Amino acid sequence: MYLAESVLPSPIPGIKPGLANAVVLYALLRHGWGVAAWVGLLRVLVGSLFLGSFFSPGFFLSLGGVLTSLAMLALVARLPGVTALGLGVAAALAHTAGQFAVAYLWFIPHPGLFALLPAFLTAALVFGAAGGLVVNRLCGRG
Repeated sequence: MYLAESVLPSPIPGIKPGLANAVVLYALLRHGWGVAAWVGLLRVLVGSLFLGSFFSPGFFLSLGGVLTSLAMLALVARLPGVTALGLGVAAALAHTAGQFAVAYLWFIPHPGLFALLPAFLTAALVFGAAGGLVVNRLCGRG
């Protein structure tokens, strides 16, 4: 999914539908947090090796996103009554926040970067909700 997503056209560079994140969410709900963490980390590692972007800025942005997303999933998944929709939105928003943190702290330490944040968070909300709904359906919960 990570590789397929990398070639999808986007009206705004950097905004992707989060198909690979939905796979991590599915792994979490079906197999637990440990498997989800492996899936998330391996997708970044193996995907970057296949794309030839290992240790590139894109690799570190992806890694920052997946680490914050996994941390958020570890916290939110413990809440009673949380659904795949809630997990998908929380993970997508955290992923975006993690990428922005890496971008700001390492690559572009300029406050103008945050002018992009509303568009990226809106996309994360929409795509995280869509992924959560799909995973709900796949897991027989919706």
